[in-house]
Amino acid sequence: MLRVAIDIGGTFTDVVAETPEGMRSVKVLTSADAPERAALDGVARLLAQLDKTHADISDIVHGTTLATNALIERRGAKTAFITTHGFRDVLAMRTEKRFDQYALNITLPAPLVPRPLRLGLRERVLADGAVLIAPDEREIETLAALLRAEQVEAIAIGFLHAYKNSTHENMVAARLRQLLGNDITICQSAEVAGEIREYDRFSTVCANAYVRPLMSRYIGHLQDKLREAGFSGALLMMLSDGALTTVEQAARFPVRLIEGGPAGGVALAAHVAREVGSDRTLSLDIGGTTAKICFIEKGTPKTSRRFEVARAWRDVKGSGLPVKIPTVELVEIGAGGGSIAAVDRLGRLQVGPQSAGSEPGPAAYGRGGTQATITDAHITIGTIAAEGFAGGMIALDPALASKAVARDIQTPLQLEDPASAAAGIIELADETMANAARVHGIELGLDVAGFDLLVSGGGGAVHATRIAEKLGIRRVIVPQDAGVGSAVGFLRSPVAFETVVSVVEPLSEVDATALVDRLRRVMAEVTTVVETVVPAQNITHRLTAELRYKGQGYELSLPLDAASADAIAGLAARFEEEYEQQIGFTLKDIAIELISLSVTAREKRLRTAARPLEVQPCQAKAQPHIRAIFERSAANPLPFKVIPRESLNGQAMSGPAIISEAQTTTVVRPGWHARRGDQGHLVLERNR
Repeated sequence: MLRVAIDIGGTFTDVVAETPEGMRSVKVLTSADAPERAALDGVARLLAQLDKTHADISDIVHGTTLATNALIERRGAKTAFITTHGFRDVLAMRTEKRFDQYALNITLPAPLVPRPLRLGLRERVLADGAVLIAPDEREIETLAALLRAEQVEAIAIGFLHAYKNSTHENMVAARLRQLLGNDITICQSAEVAGEIREYDRFSTVCANAYVRPLMSRYIGHLQDKLREAGFSGALLMMLSDGALTTVEQAARFPVRLIEGGPAGGVALAAHVAREVGSDRTLSLDIGGTTAKICFIEKGTPKTSRRFEVARAWRDVKGSGLPVKIPTVELVEIGAGGGSIAAVDRLGRLQVGPQSAGSEPGPAAYGRGGTQATITDAHITIGTIAAEGFAGGMIALDPALASKAVARDIQTPLQLEDPASAAAGIIELADETMANAARVHGIELGLDVAGFDLLVSGGGGAVHATRIAEKLGIRRVIVPQDAGVGSAVGFLRSPVAFETVVSVVEPLSEVDATALVDRLRRVMAEVTTVVETVVPAQNITHRLTAELRYKGQGYELSLPLDAASADAIAGLAARFEEEYEQQIGFTLKDIAIELISLSVTAREKRLRTAARPLEVQPCQAKAQPHIRAIFERSAANPLPFKVIPRESLNGQAMSGPAIISEAQTTTVVRPGWHARRGDQGHLVLERNR
C-alpha cells in the first residue's frame, strides 16, 4: 500500500509518500505557469527513490491554493450573474457595513462580476417559499442571446429566497443549458450555498462559477496525466474544512478548495496534538509565501462556516469577498520564507506581504531574484545553511543573500553590517506573526500564553522559539516530517462531505416529521458521495443545528444527536442552556428559530499505512559541530551546536543549538532545551 500526498504552495510543491515502513518526501519548486508540472515531476522523483511505479499507488491526496490565487489575482472565467430583477447590485452594495468606520478612503474588492454582466430576471419567491412571479420563457431566451453575444464562460444564478425554494433556479439553469449547450459552466446558489443572507450566498455562487472552469481543467488535466503514467487509484482533493473529497465533487464545488492547502497543516497539527497530549495548541504553518495560524482545543481545530478571500486591506476582517463554505478558522499572514523585505518612503523596515515565490525566488536561489527576503536573512545570519537546503534540491549562494540584504536594508538604514540588517528582518517577521496570533486569540476570547505552539512548514521550526517568547508560550512542538507538514496532514484527513438543509422557522412551528424525512434524504446523498471511496461500514454521520432568537443576526451551533423528532424537540432547552453559558442570560418570550441543519458523512477510521515511529537509542551519539550564528540579543555571533535530528533520542539538548533535517531546520535559542519524543516529534521547552 503506497499513498501519496501533493501540496502545491506558492514557492514549493511538497510530495510525500506513505509506506508501511514510514514517510519519504521531496520538495520541488512550484511551476507557477502550470502547477501540475511540478506535482507530476515530484511524484516521479519520489517513485524513483522508492523504486516504485505509478501503478503501485493506492490513492493520491492533493491540496492546492490555485482557486484562492485565481480569486486574488482575478484570473478566473468571464462570468455572468443572473438574479432577481432589481437586485443585481447586491454584489456591489454588500452589507453596507464599513470595516473601518474612520477610514475616509475605504477600499473594497470589486465584485467578481462587472455590472454589465449582472442581469436581472423578473421572478420572485417569497420568504416562505411561495411563488409570487414565475420566470418568463421569452425573457430567459433574451438573456441567453445576450450571454452568447458576450461569450461568457460561466453563469452564476442566485435568486431571492432560493434557499427556501430553488424551483426557479433549477428551471432557469435547465433552460440555459438547452439554449447555450453543456460546455458553459452554470452554478446555482441553492446548490453551492443554500443558506440565508443573499449577499453571502450571491458572493459564494459567483466565486464558484468564476473558478470552476479553471479548476475543472486543472483537475482533469492532472488526472489524465496520472492515468497516462499508470496510476489507477483514487485521486482525492483537500477541502477547506480539513476533509477529503472526490475529484468530481471538487470540480463541481471548487470554492470549497480555497483553503485546502493550509488546512493540511492544521490537520497535521490536530493529529500530533492528540498524540502528544496537547489540549490547547496554536498551529503555525510557515511556508515559502505565507504563514497560517489556527487554534486547536482538545485535538479539534476551530472551524467556521464563513470565510473571506482577497481582502482589500491587509488582515482586516470585513474587507474581503465572503464565501459560505465549511472551513478551518485560519488567519493567513504574508510572512513566508520568500516574503520580500524593504525600506519604505518613511525609512521604516517592512516585510511582506509580497513574495518572491518560486520564480524568481529569494536572491540566494540564484534564479534571477535580487530582492532581499526572509530566507536571505536567515542565510546571512547563519540559521539556514547553504548546503542541504530543501533536501539538497537547491544550491544556495550566501554571497547573493548577503549582497541583497546589504543593498536593500543595511545601506538605507545605515546599519553596521548585513547580519544586523538580517536580524532586523527576522525580528520584524516574528513580531508580525506573533501579533497576528495575539489578535486572533483576542477575537476568539483565548489566552494565547496558555497554548502550546505547534509548528510546521519549511520555516516553522526556524521561527518557533522566538515567536513563543513573544507570546509567553513555554512549549513548542515540531512534528516528525514538519517541513512537509501540510502534505502529511492530507494523509491524516478523512474523506467527508457536508451539505446544509435550510429551515428558517420558529422551532415551535417546525414539522419535525417532515424535517426528519428531509434530513434522511440528505444523509443518503452525502453518504453516496463518500461511498465512492470509503466502504459503507466505515462511514459515520454528524448533524449540527444552527439556532437563534427571532430577530437576531447570528446563530449558535449545537450538535444534533440523531435525525429524530425527539432530538429536534430537545433543541430549545439545549439552546437556552448554551446561550446562557456564552452570553450570560436568556431572552424570555422571544421565539427560538431553527435556521439550518448541516449534514456531514465522514470516514470513521483513517487509512494509515505507516507504522508508528519508535525512536530507538542511538548506537553512537553523534558529535555536533559548531556553527557561528548572529544572535540579536547578544549583538554578535554565538556558537550554536548543530546535530542531525535522527541522532537525537530521548535525552534533552540545551540551546543554543540547531537541529538539522532534510526539509527544515529547528532553532533552539538560548534558554531553551529540546528532546525527541517516542513518536519522533521534537518538544522544545523554555528553561524555568
